[in-house]
Amino acid sequence: MPNNPFYSDAFAKASLDAGCALANSGTIKVYAGTQPTDANTAVGSQTLLGTFVLPNPAFGASVASGTAPNRSAVATAGTISDVTAVGTGTATWFRMLKSDGTTVLMDGTVGTSGCDLNLTDVSLTNGETMRVASATIAMPE
Repeated sequence: MPNNPFYSDAFAKASLDAGCALANSGTIKVYAGTQPTDANTAVGSQTLLGTFVLPNPAFGASVASGTAPNRSAVATAGTISDVTAVGTGTATWFRMLKSDGTTVLMDGTVGTSGCDLNLTDVSLTNGETMRVASATIAMPE
């Protein structure tokens, strides 16, 4: 029989909140190029555009919303300070790391709306200011 798990609000929120706590004082590295197959795959020829430092706490408490089968827990990042771009290109994906700078937590999409990480502008030039409009992590229930 195939797996078909559904998680309760309590389980999904606790799991997401624990994972988000790992990001406290961590970083988000924004890249141009193709997102790797998964967060366990090393970054290759993608261009690093900039690195944001996450606050502590990095995310607020998660909130469960939606209706079955599209219900999820969502955590929203706190205020993330602007940074200066270190590369030129179109931001397409990010990698989030723990504060140790090496432990990968997750990868996600980058855009100006409807993505895991929304920037005010995704077309970046070296030396330009990069700004986060919003950042959220969702966990399906």
